[in-house]
Amino acid sequence: MAIFKYALNQDYIELQASNWCGLEQMFINGKRVSRKLNFGRQSEHSLTLNDGKAAKLQLLLDPITEQLTCKIYKQNNLIASLKQGKKELYRSRQLTQQGILAIGLFIVFLLTFS
Repeated sequence: MAIFKYALNQDYIELQASNWCGLEQMFINGKRVSRKLNFGRQSEHSLTLNDGKAAKLQLLLDPITEQLTCKIYKQNNLIASLKQGKKELYRSRQLTQQGILAIGLFIVFLLTFS
């Protein structure tokens, strides 16, 4: 899972994107404000900040470098561009696979000794 965090004035924004199941979730100050499934190379989440200003987050995947970029806009002005590279995505994918394997082994263990 890729996680982007950014403090924008009094708002704390977090975007979570699963590279395994395509689920994207956006949080403002710990409260989920957007959720969607996305299997494409880009997506966009729009929101209204606590100061009433419009903002949006764009998530872009470069297919060549496998670098994931989260661009943050406030009133159509680019505020930040956060990036996660191939190494972070690979590590996230590896942790997910290890978790699934551990759960599977645990279920087999339970079924064996039941």
